[in-house]
Amino acid sequence: MSACPCGAGPTYADCCGRWHSGAPAPDAEALMRSRYSAFVREDVGYLLATWHPDFRPPSLALTPGQRWLGLQVKAVVRQQEDAAEVRFIARSRIGGGPAIRHEERSRFRRVDGRWYYCDGDLVGARGR
Repeated sequence: MSACPCGAGPTYADCCGRWHSGAPAPDAEALMRSRYSAFVREDVGYLLATWHPDFRPPSLALTPGQRWLGLQVKAVVRQQEDAAEVRFIARSRIGGGPAIRHEERSRFRRVDGRWYYCDGDLVGARGR
């Protein structure tokens, strides 16, 4: 058994694997973590399915050779019953290049009992 890529659960199956299999994430943080794990696992279908329909792009191309190095959730703010913001830092590397730090404030909405990613503001992205 391997640890969940998002860092929150002891195993992928007990953590993000549940959401990737179709169960609704219980809150915005769980959805954000599951989306990070989907990037790690290159699960474009899940990423698109969990993008709010009002903001979802028609397709999504992942960066070839990108390897995800870790996730840190900095803050979770429940703005309303069905709206939340999650601030996080995700680190990755493309090929043999330097590590890239991606910090974002992401917005989420719950519709019919399911949380969706809407959009986010980039706080910082730099090598490190």
